Amino acid sequence: MIQITADQLGLFVATLSVAILSPGPGVIAVSQGAFALGRTRALAYGWGLAIGASVWCLFALLGLTALFRVAPWTLVLLKMLGGAYLIWIGAKMWRHAADPLPEASAGRGMGIWSGMALNLSNPKPALFYSAVLLSIFPAALSPADKGAIFAVALSVELFFYTALASLMALPLLRRRYYAAKFWIDRGAGAAIALLGLSLVLRP
Repeated sequence: MIQITADQLGLFVATLSVAILSPGPGVIAVSQGAFALGRTRALAYGWGLAIGASVWCLFALLGLTALFRVAPWTLVLLKMLGGAYLIWIGAKMWRHAADPLPEASAGRGMGIWSGMALNLSNPKPALFYSAVLLSIFPAALSPADKGAIFAVALSVELFFYTALASLMALPLLRRRYYAAKFWIDRGAGAAIALLGLSLVLRP
């Protein structure tokens, strides 16, 4: 039986929505993908991002932060690997900024698995989910409670990335992108690389 209240779930949804709306590597990547490749390709990537983010929620529910407290080196290692991956993604976007637009069928890795990899490379969602779960919900959660929280998190993540991919693929926005592809790609690549660098350098 689920013991958590509708008010607690509502507060969780509101907090999660505000956090997702803050620019991060996932938002930047799916926006650029929707500009370049259109809605269909960007949706698969966005769903991968949503699944990757919600996996961190699942890990938080299963006590990942307890592992970080017991063995701090695991968090340091995860941040180093994740930061390096984001820097690599940013460098690729920067290097290919002058390339012509790919065919929609090419996608340059715009799929569910690559979206999952991008969001799983950043441990910040795990820390965010852990802090939010501890502040909103009771310490003792039943398996049904954890299942309900995970389902809500996955639904919110899927809704957000679906809406973002659909919005950024609108013809007007895509035409604007075509006119300034080089600078948009360079800016997106630099932003993702800087996020990765901050992940590596911050204590």
